[in-house]
Amino acid sequence: MATYIKGHFKKSIYSTSTGYNVGLFKVAKTDIESLVDKTITFTGYFHELNDQDTYIFYGKLVIHEKYGEQFQVESYERCKPEEKDSIIEFLTSGLFKGIGKKKATAIVNVLGKDTLKIILENPTNLILIPGITKANIDTLHTKLKDYEASYEIIIYLTNLGFSTKAAMLIYNFYKSKTKEIIEDNIYQIIQDINEITFKKLDAIALKKGVAKDDLNRIKASLIYIMTEISNTFGHSYYFAQELYTYLPKVLQVDISIDQFNLAIKTMANELSIIIKDDKYYLRQMYEAEVLIVKRLGLLSREADNKEKQLTEKIKELENLYAIKYNEEQLLAIKNSYLKKLLIITGGPGTGKTTIMKAIVELYRLMNNYSYEKLQEKVALLAPTGRAAKRMSEATCFKSSTIHRFLKWQKETNKFQVNEYNKSKVEFVIIDEASMIDTYLLANLLKGLSVNCKIVIVGDDHQLPSVGPGQVLHDLIESKTLAVVELKHLYRQGKDSNIINLAYDIRNGKLNPQIFNKEEDLTFINCLNKDVLPNICEIATTYKDVSYKDFQILVPVYKGLLGIDEINNHVKTIFNPKDHAKKEYHIGEVNFQEKDKVIQLTNMPEDNVYNGDIGLIEKIDAHSKKEILIDFDSNKVKYTPSNFTNFRLAYAISIHKAQGSEFDIVIIPLVKTYNKMLYRRLIYTAVTRAKKKLYLIGDIEALNMAIKNTTDNLRRTTIKDFLITGIK
Repeated sequence: MATYIKGHFKKSIYSTSTGYNVGLFKVAKTDIESLVDKTITFTGYFHELNDQDTYIFYGKLVIHEKYGEQFQVESYERCKPEEKDSIIEFLTSGLFKGIGKKKATAIVNVLGKDTLKIILENPTNLILIPGITKANIDTLHTKLKDYEASYEIIIYLTNLGFSTKAAMLIYNFYKSKTKEIIEDNIYQIIQDINEITFKKLDAIALKKGVAKDDLNRIKASLIYIMTEISNTFGHSYYFAQELYTYLPKVLQVDISIDQFNLAIKTMANELSIIIKDDKYYLRQMYEAEVLIVKRLGLLSREADNKEKQLTEKIKELENLYAIKYNEEQLLAIKNSYLKKLLIITGGPGTGKTTIMKAIVELYRLMNNYSYEKLQEKVALLAPTGRAAKRMSEATCFKSSTIHRFLKWQKETNKFQVNEYNKSKVEFVIIDEASMIDTYLLANLLKGLSVNCKIVIVGDDHQLPSVGPGQVLHDLIESKTLAVVELKHLYRQGKDSNIINLAYDIRNGKLNPQIFNKEEDLTFINCLNKDVLPNICEIATTYKDVSYKDFQILVPVYKGLLGIDEINNHVKTIFNPKDHAKKEYHIGEVNFQEKDKVIQLTNMPEDNVYNGDIGLIEKIDAHSKKEILIDFDSNKVKYTPSNFTNFRLAYAISIHKAQGSEFDIVIIPLVKTYNKMLYRRLIYTAVTRAKKKLYLIGDIEALNMAIKNTTDNLRRTTIKDFLITGIK
């Protein structure tokens, strides 16, 4: 329930260009007794704040997981000065140049409590006041008019149906042109401001009276359709017919082919879309693909480094690590130094992490860097927190998520390291590259110097990125860039059946005799109704194993054999109900201290990222309403405002597991998983297991998955651009 605080803004602690502000507020009146006469921290979106006005903030008191008690402002209003002293103070605040205490007092003595109203409506009345010049009158009238107009626009926007946050974002972007933009083309807002979605804006536009077949509405809906197709199917371009087919479903009105063609032609002229060879691209996507192709193509054409002392230094590495590199590994290690751009690909057990460790140390030796200097010059990056952690453990070198390296700002959804503020590193190694989407790689390249050396490492047979594109696949398939494929298997013998199964899946075949031959790989063939009891029985044997080492991987969330249902049952095995452990009910789930949970979003300010797994250490369900989660010694506090950022993790999705490995993995396989049974998904799931893998269910479901390659239909053009050039 919304509450209020009335008082004065003291100072800003942090603010962004979008109007987001964290600051201090001195409370004079409120419906929370404990806050009266206190200075508290507030957060929210504002047009502008000054320390002269009195404000009323509406919102709620929250406990931030890191910064403690804050007032989260949902809307606010400025109280006009009414007492004479307050009006004098306001006129001398610095807003009105040339008006000091003497002139302000003279004005208020003559005009009284209606001073501000008179200045706005009849400024000529000021001529009668001694000492007031025409310049003073113009300044007072103009500035006060502008000051009032900004608040009128905010009210205008909220009356249309925009939230206060959205209203602030819109006003701070367009300023005095806000009304003009909205009257001319309200849909311009979603082109300029990412935080406002098509669906929310469209509802406001229709309510305002925009026609269902308005040209601007058609154009905006086409951008929305293209974005949704990219996010759902991973495509980077579209065809006219599919766009035309989707259009009436979104607009809820039939559109003629002529109206469609006019919209497309207008959008092409405005450069919001790019059309090449009957392929229709969003401009941002086309530019991202072109940037990737140009930058990587440029790096690939750079002359090789000189080989001086290279062989000797690699021998030093072999002595240092007591290892003998095979021919493939030697080629990868050598080329990592010789070439400006190298891609290293290979399946599980081929030694990719071993090579990364060698590459980092070789670069240090060849450049005669100290370890301290190396940290400045080299960046090890991965798309997820878990993958970055594994990379760091394997190489004994600090690593980071790409988002953290680029200094992603959650409030603005922008990277602070970009084409205008580039990183100074000279060498970047990127692991788990199959997970990187087109936009992320383009943003990374923007943030790197054009001379920065890059090594890209990944398994192209794993799941492609959640976002649009299939970057690693396209780069390798173009056959225009330097690629070293690792084929030699290092994990062999009695513990290699998991890897053998992975390669069978990768090659599109299944040999049922591989199962139950050795202890590392078990298939339990059973009816659907027996899958969950089998999962629970196996889980019971591992209930004392570290939460980091045991994981159930499931293709879907809902249903009797979905992630949610399995979590409800397995939770009682690993963390049975205990009155000594505090609980907290969120949605349909009852969380308890020591529950295993997974992070669902990036929270860079707390160094916790999508896919990180931890344990609930402490729950305060009463006074603070706070949950403390331990992510491998990184302890993060959660409050009701972000309780939706985590969920139970005894069973997790295969997508969330990508970039992680676990000693013991259970994968249920049933035909009811339907479309989620496909080769790349099952291959990715199987390759998460290091020591022991259980497959439970129907072997025919596994066969279906191996044969199903329909997910390989992403439409992208990076490969074509690399081969034929950009026309």
